[in-house]
Amino acid sequence: MTPTPIRLLIADDHPVVRDGLSTMFASAPGFEVLGEAADGAEAVRLAEELRPEVILLDLRMPVMDGLTAITELARRGVSARVLVLTTYDTDAHVLPAIEAGATGYLLKDSPREDLLRGVRAAANGETVLSPSVAAWLMNRVRTPAPQLLSNRELEVLRLVAAGNTNREVAAALFVTEATVKSHLLNIYGKLGVGDRAAAVAEAFHRRLLVPETPESR
Repeated sequence: MTPTPIRLLIADDHPVVRDGLSTMFASAPGFEVLGEAADGAEAVRLAEELRPEVILLDLRMPVMDGLTAITELARRGVSARVLVLTTYDTDAHVLPAIEAGATGYLLKDSPREDLLRGVRAAANGETVLSPSVAAWLMNRVRTPAPQLLSNRELEVLRLVAAGNTNREVAAALFVTEATVKSHLLNIYGKLGVGDRAAAVAEAFHRRLLVPETPESR
């Protein structure tokens, strides 16, 4: 029995690129190109209408860019796997696309076989990354991110989270209340909040602080 072909939607604002990709996949066994989109908005509309299994999506497109399209597809509950195909491999493009819900990220200079294999893998729910993007992500994981709050600011925030007043925090750290207030203002600025409660909540959200467990007491 012949396996059901992978239903594919191609979204790119360059007609030559769309034509090339459509021809390549249409001529390869196991694929069916359902349609083409010239911008993100059209990609979202066609995805809802045609229900492809995989959307091959560029990031830089008019009307609605690829990142916004990925977010909108997720919001609308479209089940298609989104495989980004672009020329950009910087952190400003890779991470937002993956965080928005992209299954994979390939570059337009990828060999033909890598593109075919990537779409097959994406259709199976596998993560697909071009070698350069995979290497960049591995390096990012291995390289610690800069510490957002200083050690002293974290000490202040831990004491505040435990319910201490500024005076009590000052006494615990052997500093003045003015110093505590200065630290808090710095903390507010770094976390983008306006008061103590919001700072504590945001710190837990970002895992700068972790809830105490019986074992940690």
